[in-house]
Amino acid sequence: MSSQAATLAVPIPGSAPVAGTAAPARSRGGANRKVLPGFRLTLGYTLAYLGLIVLIPLSALVLKTLGLSWAQFWDAVTSPRVLAAYRLTFGASFLAACFNVVTGLLVAWVLVRYEFPGKKIADALVDLPFALPTAVAGISLTALLAGNGWIGQLLEPLGIQLAFKPAGVVIALIFIGIPFVVRTVQPVLEDAERELEEAALCLGATRWQTFTRVILPSILPALLTGFAMAFARAIGEYGSVIFIAGNVPMVSEITPLIIIGKLEQYDYAGATAVATVMLSISFLLLLVINGLQAWQRRRAGA
Repeated sequence: MSSQAATLAVPIPGSAPVAGTAAPARSRGGANRKVLPGFRLTLGYTLAYLGLIVLIPLSALVLKTLGLSWAQFWDAVTSPRVLAAYRLTFGASFLAACFNVVTGLLVAWVLVRYEFPGKKIADALVDLPFALPTAVAGISLTALLAGNGWIGQLLEPLGIQLAFKPAGVVIALIFIGIPFVVRTVQPVLEDAERELEEAALCLGATRWQTFTRVILPSILPALLTGFAMAFARAIGEYGSVIFIAGNVPMVSEITPLIIIGKLEQYDYAGATAVATVMLSISFLLLLVINGLQAWQRRRAGA
């Protein structure tokens, strides 16, 4: 009986709506009315903005590189000096991003879960690398870590030299990348449900089990996002690194400095070739990280 009623309730095309059913709202053109108007206008503005700001400059970079033959391109991007710069740039960026994931999580945890004098000042200091010019950061770190600096003069007698070495590059990239992790994880921790943690503790879980099985899965996508942002920021960093790196070829020379050097020598094709490789590697790494984030979201939803 119920199936017959359901069959009779189905409207026949061209006939009047059945009593008790609502006809879909339609606009003058016959299409379903949108809740918020202006979709075509905003979509056009978005595509135009992305085209002018992102796609056209990157397309010009690739087109300039296509002026090289394959042999010239390969020689430009695989010379020993350029390969050493790749290793330093991506290796230091990866180490700095990994360090920032741990320290950024700790800083965000303290700012969210504890109350202490000067908390607002500490919260504001997290954003200092955003506002501070990168050249100022590089000069400040060099003044601290150089052989005659406050920290460097204490470390050099122990045989530890940070300035003008790859270690100095990692320190500079840690400085400019930590706000990305803190500001990404902090809102997620603020919105986390404390009841789940209390329930885990009541069921006999240790603090470490509560963190690894309750808290960490909920903040892992934010941690991965913060890692991606810090890593991407570190790859393209220039101002804060050139002062503390020393810029010694094959030792402490970063890839952006290689590109600047080629531009100063009017080797525009070589500069764009190295820049294209950097762009491709950065895009692939971000694609992998975004794929991991999507997998984690699906896993958490399941």
